[in-house]
Amino acid sequence: MGERAARSLFPELDIVALRGLPQCSTVGLARITRSTQVGFMSTYFMAMLLLSAGSFIRTRSEAPEMRPASAASDMVWGLAARASFWMWLALIVWGFVTYHWSQPVAAVMASLAINALIAMRGPMRTWPGLSLMFCAAGLLSGTAVFVQ
Repeated sequence: MGERAARSLFPELDIVALRGLPQCSTVGLARITRSTQVGFMSTYFMAMLLLSAGSFIRTRSEAPEMRPASAASDMVWGLAARASFWMWLALIVWGFVTYHWSQPVAAVMASLAINALIAMRGPMRTWPGLSLMFCAAGLLSGTAVFVQ
């Protein structure tokens, strides 16, 4: 692919070229596509939101009626929420290392906004299941971000 076609497909090519990546080979285009982080950023952003919401719901469910009836499921929920919190912190650090500083800041601010919406909504019967789903999906998304 020529440089003109590459510039039309990848407007960030000038920024990437400053990083010293090849511009016209197939391998170079794969590196350029990966360095633009289009798909990875959306996975990162969703992982941050899911992890934060799942962990926050667990901390807001202090009352016994908001907990699962089974002690084993409550323990699993607690472990998933704790793992979600630590993955959320790890993704913040990883985001500052990998992305432009504004992207992790936006993800943290969106996470705090989601937490505020959950807090304003108040307790609901469906929170334990919803939180566990958020934690599981967030942990899988976070793992995908780290593996990429």
